[in-house]
Amino acid sequence: MGKDDEPLAEWTARRDARRPAPGDRKAVPLGDGPGRGGHVDPDAPRGVLEWDGHQWTPSAVADDQATAVRETGPWDAAGRVCLPRLAALPPAPERPFRPTEVFRRP
Repeated sequence: MGKDDEPLAEWTARRDARRPAPGDRKAVPLGDGPGRGGHVDPDAPRGVLEWDGHQWTPSAVADDQATAVRETGPWDAAGRVCLPRLAALPPAPERPFRPTEVFRRP
């Protein structure tokens, strides 16, 4: 196993931490168009989808965005996003930044 390889068990645990839990619900706009944010046409009806562990399945229809939010519960998907460790970021440049070469306008 190379130095950049990770064990399958660690990869699986990291993937499962990002996936929704069975029973999680989300609201999507009804219609043929692409999914849009909740602020776009908030009075339009929404479909409520539920994660069954493998796919999102339809579970209900809400009259508008406010009703859909009450049905789906608080939005906590941001807690599942893996963020980089601060030590992995490059060091900040010294202040004030000065270029290494003198630039002269022709």
